[in-house]
Amino acid sequence: MNSLTLYIARKIYSADDSRRRVSRPAMKIATAGVAISLAVMLISVSIVSAFKHTVSNRIAGFGSDIIVADFVSLQSGNNYPIQMNDSMLSVLKEMSHVENVSRYVYKQGVLKTDSDFLGVMMKGIGPDYDSTFICRNMKEGSFPLFSDKENTGQMVISKTIADKLLLHVGDRIFAYFIDDKGPRARRLTVSGIYETHLAQYDESICFTDIYTCRRLNAWEDDQVSGAELRLSDSKFIAETEEHIINNVNRTVDDYGGTYSSKTIYELSPQIFSWLDLLDINILIILALMAAVAAITMISGLLIIILERTQMIGILKTQGAQNSQLRRVFLWFAAIVVGRGMLWGNIIAIALLLLQKFTGIVGLDPATYYVDTVPVEFPVIQFLIINIITFAICIAALLAPAMIVARVNPSNAVRFD
Repeated sequence: MNSLTLYIARKIYSADDSRRRVSRPAMKIATAGVAISLAVMLISVSIVSAFKHTVSNRIAGFGSDIIVADFVSLQSGNNYPIQMNDSMLSVLKEMSHVENVSRYVYKQGVLKTDSDFLGVMMKGIGPDYDSTFICRNMKEGSFPLFSDKENTGQMVISKTIADKLLLHVGDRIFAYFIDDKGPRARRLTVSGIYETHLAQYDESICFTDIYTCRRLNAWEDDQVSGAELRLSDSKFIAETEEHIINNVNRTVDDYGGTYSSKTIYELSPQIFSWLDLLDINILIILALMAAVAAITMISGLLIIILERTQMIGILKTQGAQNSQLRRVFLWFAAIVVGRGMLWGNIIAIALLLLQKFTGIVGLDPATYYVDTVPVEFPVIQFLIINIITFAICIAALLAPAMIVARVNPSNAVRFD
């Protein structure tokens, strides 16, 4: 009997009756409503998912997933040293999911040209630093291999700093450092200029060798500002952080410093709180679009039922049961929904591919951290959205399909 109800539903869908001047446009509107609603849902999920991953990867790429540093430094924001000898490095490197451990030393300074000056934060790094992210974002020059044994006299600055001080690759500039030991100067050569669109970093961070920064701080050879841990996947951050808390944190080094750690989420809470708010926006969009798809389908099905009242009456006089007639119109609705979902997927994927390969829709990097709208194709999420959309549309049509039970055969056969 299911094959019969499906056959009748197909005949209704494909019927080309000139007298049905209302139902045909209603079917097209219902199909378009489902297609547009589904396309909007898929595109929204794709963009927000890609945007969150892109921004998170940029922040982690510039810094790390987890840092291990002095407890007072992490709590106060001041720059206190922590011992990072071979023994501690081995402990951190041997942890599960840790791909790279790199030491760094911070030193505040002032860059001065003949006409201007600018306060910056020098980040001293060594050969263990993972420069993959910075190299991908280099605008001019190159990222040198910084030494932890000698002063290389080189530095890498951001495009923001370069524009403010009118600097170019190859320029030599004096960097001044003032502390309780008095003013000191270093002459450095700009070897590269980067741009990440992360304002909090681009406006202040310059890279130089860890040897220079350690000497300026008057620290011992095994003392640093901290160590950056890059993981194989960000989903392991919580697990790795728990392991560090249990095995490293609260221990004391040979100089009296206390080890502590923070994750990327704790280091940049405002950004990640903002990214989390995007999930709420997505839920609202999904709910609204699902409602639009369901409402257009309900309207279309009601019109079809009203125009097919005479057919319903005839089928009832031939012995058709109400349950069988309901299945006919539910099959019909499933065909319309399925066709709309097919077009919705085609439209969404086509637009996403266009954006992926052309970057036709741009963004203000000062506000959104990226210069084009990022997209990705989360297949599992797309599949779930399709299934839920289909289920919601069919569930919403159960009530309109009950109308066939109210059709009186004796009146329906005279209905035109």
